[in-house]
Amino acid sequence: MSTGTVRFHRILKAPPERVYRAFLDPDAMAKFLPPHGFTGRVLEMDARVGGVYRMQFTNFSSGHTHAFGGKYLELVPNEKIVNTDLFDDPNLPGQMITTISLKAVSCGTELTAVQEGIPEAIPVEMCYLGWQETLALLAQLVEPEIPG
Repeated sequence: MSTGTVRFHRILKAPPERVYRAFLDPDAMAKFLPPHGFTGRVLEMDARVGGVYRMQFTNFSSGHTHAFGGKYLELVPNEKIVNTDLFDDPNLPGQMITTISLKAVSCGTELTAVQEGIPEAIPVEMCYLGWQETLALLAQLVEPEIPG
């Protein structure tokens, strides 16, 4: 069974600490991770190496829900997150590995995202679209400097 890989590179006008926190905060994940047309809910979150998370996306048009989750393999504060992703749907077999790398740059954070092992049933171009929307929503969440 063949699988796909997507790679992204973005510069965000926010410090690495804020970007890193967004990927490990359940409320933040529910806000930025679902692509357009979907709502999201974090069902479980244990953000430590070896810890697990579970999340579900709901298609707002149809109401169809799909759940997925995985395990945190590597967490380097403000620098790197590596986790597995598995779909609950048996039609989407296999394990994906997602690596988020963060680096402080003069204007904020350089983010590199790599998702490997995308199930054959999911067109890679659809993953690209979803990630583009997700990263745009991430920027809208982490870039504003709002006084306390």
